[in-house]
Amino acid sequence: MRMKRRISSLLIAVTIFAFLPGSCIKTEDYAAIEKQNINDFISSNPDLLFTQKESGLYYYETTAGTGDALRAHDTAFVVYTGKFLNGGVFDSNVGQDTLSFPVGENQWVIPGFDEGISYMKKGSKSVFILPSSLAYGSTGYGYIPGYTPLLFEVSLGRIARGPAR
Repeated sequence: MRMKRRISSLLIAVTIFAFLPGSCIKTEDYAAIEKQNINDFISSNPDLLFTQKESGLYYYETTAGTGDALRAHDTAFVVYTGKFLNGGVFDSNVGQDTLSFPVGENQWVIPGFDEGISYMKKGSKSVFILPSSLAYGSTGYGYIPGYTPLLFEVSLGRIARGPAR
């Protein structure tokens, strides 16, 4: 019985190590494909004048806000639609309750969404493209595969001031 377990364990280990070198190449391929998908989307939508931020987030303000700017720890109240770059919607709160979360605290939302909101003023509407590194990374989440860039259309409605720090 012990011999069978050792052989099983050895076979599992050999199988895992046999696939490791190939998975490194795949990772690089996926990252290159993701970057190409983002570039293709931007090229095919020249009316969306994205600015790439240092983090890799692509930001475009479609309607300038006239209200206050967000500060860290403020609570943002937003309406959003999350899409894949092919236009398929994966999440939306349009016609529902607004999403509220504290800005700059890395809570409730993915990092790129938090960053994108931080550039907005009350009343503004923006579009963000988040590379997977600012969304669900190489592993994905639910039915969102790894290495998937996401597009968000966001409206910032209300701001509740947070603590001054």
